Amino acid sequence: MGVHPKIGITGLPRSGKSAVMEKVLDMLLDERKREISMRGGSTENPILGGLRTEPLLENGERMGYKVIDIVSGEEGTIAHKKIDSRLRVLGYGIDVEELNRVALPAIDYAQHHCEVLVIDEIGKFSVESEAFVQAVRSALEVDMPTLLTLHKKSRHPLLQDIRRRDDGRILEVTPVNRALLPYKIHKLMRETY
Repeated sequence: MGVHPKIGITGLPRSGKSAVMEKVLDMLLDERKREISMRGGSTENPILGGLRTEPLLENGERMGYKVIDIVSGEEGTIAHKKIDSRLRVLGYGIDVEELNRVALPAIDYAQHHCEVLVIDEIGKFSVESEAFVQAVRSALEVDMPTLLTLHKKSRHPLLQDIRRRDDGRILEVTPVNRALLPYKIHKLMRETY
């Protein structure tokens, strides 16, 4: 286990996990930009790498989810009500190939070229890919600050292992702490970053 924290953000669906994560990422980016401009330098490598997950909305209704490589901007639809797949979760068809196509290179690149690894939404859709599960397991062995969002109710072995890690901190988003949680997470990350 390394010295850099593995911080998991969890909470009920639509509790604001991704919004909390986005705020932390914005704070880290702003802070690093100030440091670089004060030094008068530049950074060759991106500060943040990994992946984000966003809902696909049609007429205000969630129809699916896409995964986005933070560095390259590459996107892929990983779950959609209209995907015809034998893998179905919560009424969504799952496209494991799209998940692997975008997520695996994003995680690999971040481990080798970025300062902070971000994996948004380790949960019901993504754990359907054994390659994704193995990529996350490998990434967690790299000693670098890592920010994860975790499905609260999943009992998948990957999520159970993340929750048990000695170098991990799992923080739950609630209506009461939603506004202050990004500052707490930022402080935890800055202690070793």
